[in-house]
Amino acid sequence: MTKRKLLPAIMAGVGVVSALPAMASMGNIGTTYGVLPSDVASAQALSLFNGQVSATYYNPANLARDSQGALTSGLMHADHELRASRISNGPFASPRDGDVLQDAPSQQVLLGMKTDLTDLTKYEHPLYLGFMLGVEKYGEEMMAFSSSTDRAGQYLEYGRQPLFLNLGGGTQIWRGLDMGLSARITLHSEAELVARSTLAGETSYETLDVSAVPSIRPIFGLNMDFGESFCADQADCWMNGLEAAFSFRGYSNSSTKVDSTITIPGTVLDPGMSLAVSTIDSYQPNVYAAGLAYNRDRWRVGVTLEMQQWSELQNELKSDTIKDQAVNAGGADKLEFKDIVIPRVGGEFHLDDTYKVTGGLAFSESPMSSDGSLEVNYLDNDKWILGLGLTAEYKSVPVLAFPVRFDLAYQYQKLDSREFDLYDQRSPNYPQPYETVEADGDVHVFSGSITLKF
Repeated sequence: MTKRKLLPAIMAGVGVVSALPAMASMGNIGTTYGVLPSDVASAQALSLFNGQVSATYYNPANLARDSQGALTSGLMHADHELRASRISNGPFASPRDGDVLQDAPSQQVLLGMKTDLTDLTKYEHPLYLGFMLGVEKYGEEMMAFSSSTDRAGQYLEYGRQPLFLNLGGGTQIWRGLDMGLSARITLHSEAELVARSTLAGETSYETLDVSAVPSIRPIFGLNMDFGESFCADQADCWMNGLEAAFSFRGYSNSSTKVDSTITIPGTVLDPGMSLAVSTIDSYQPNVYAAGLAYNRDRWRVGVTLEMQQWSELQNELKSDTIKDQAVNAGGADKLEFKDIVIPRVGGEFHLDDTYKVTGGLAFSESPMSSDGSLEVNYLDNDKWILGLGLTAEYKSVPVLAFPVRFDLAYQYQKLDSREFDLYDQRSPNYPQPYETVEADGDVHVFSGSITLKF
């Protein structure tokens, strides 16, 4: 691209943010669906006790559950049909074509590894390191990002998922008590343009600077096996098989900031016209999770309560130049969030020494307490989440010296119906809504992985 075309392209790119449908989301793969098939299948009810590499996200203490190393690769496909049916409208109604508002899938390639670092130290105390990576469009899209207003309405959580990256470690700190710490890494991008332009859009003396820095947020986890801690020498102790876990995941987001300064001789003189856009996407709130699990020879059940602190997003959006009008509005069109508690219950059953089935159920209340959001027009629903999965672990495989594990999972999310009012300051009857819609939808998630142990 020549420098003569640079400014029009950048200005068009800034403008298209408010014109295209929002395909990224305020959710992420870990909170919206589950990272690996075992998390998807249990509706994340057993994720606090999962010893696979996804523990770096849910509870890094579980990296110490198994002394074997593991290399995991997987694929996830989330198919959405998110609808917004028109109930009433006026002359300013959005030009929506049909009821389906969003049906583009999210498709992730997943890579993870866990290993024992004990041999790198002078001590015999085991120390485990793990990382987890997820990339959208089966590895073709490193950073999915979209932030916009939308006359047709847009869903809060679903869409393309940005780069997913976690790195952490875990170790045993006492008999039966494991602790872990990891970090979730997101990108904060900045771009700065200084240019001189004619009214025809021809530019000269341009300077363009683009940078991206990682934002690192903490994840902390604890896991206690009561039987190992208090009944290590008693085979018939009632606490054998009882586990408790706790984790904290700090809030994170992806953000982009664009600053431009333009001078037009004879029209816009020095210091020029400034255009600044600062916006966030893929927001994850502070998450506190606690759970109990009970394990016997062939089965395990678990329950988890998860508190998500979405109310803080309201303050974050006050400095968002694209969405700030929604949180600063003064009437029914004000965007408001609340903290929510998500109950999750799941179980797994070993059919034999090779095969295991997993199932889970969860109910997630919508964190949006408002039924309207000026010009942003977010839609969100309460949802039921049902998961089912199959695991096959082969102890002996030709060529390989260690076991191989295969996981398949399916998850269905049913979005309950909810009515929303859509608002726009350009509407002739503002501050009244220009349209009322009924939002609902269905989400089907398919996930598979292979784990090589070493």
